Amino acid sequence: MNENSINLDDIDLQLLRQLQLDASLSNQALARHLDLSAPTCLRRVKRLQELGLIEKQVAILSSEHIARLTGHGLQAIVEVSLDRQDSSSLLQFEHKAVAEPGVQQCWRVSPGPDFILVIASIDMPAYLALSQKLFTQDANVRNVKAFFSIKRAKFTTALPLPVPNH
Repeated sequence: MNENSINLDDIDLQLLRQLQLDASLSNQALARHLDLSAPTCLRRVKRLQELGLIEKQVAILSSEHIARLTGHGLQAIVEVSLDRQDSSSLLQFEHKAVAEPGVQQCWRVSPGPDFILVIASIDMPAYLALSQKLFTQDANVRNVKAFFSIKRAKFTTALPLPVPNH
């Protein structure tokens, strides 16, 4: 379906907003929250999924709690610059990065570095092993600049949506 032919009404926007806040709500609870019948709510959510507006529903884990249970926990934001920026070289590095479970996000950016990676690892030795695999063993990696998180002030997966008309 053509992206330009998708029409979202106020109810669609409210559904998307609510699902971004809490996708664990039952269909009945979601319907009550938006003053819809349960079948209508379910039909609309399925339509939003079929249109590709809802990619998937996941549980977001608490990095603080997981770190306390599994060890240190380390988050890094890493700038990566390549020597060669031709399409093939960029795709090769991108595929290598996204294949790693510790790479939570991979952004190709411009200007500046070629990639920004958000990396999660259990501890510094695990980060070192991943960085050697991604950066040291790749002859095309020219420069790496890592920033280690000392505090997460905000984290959200919610996208800003237009406010429904009233």
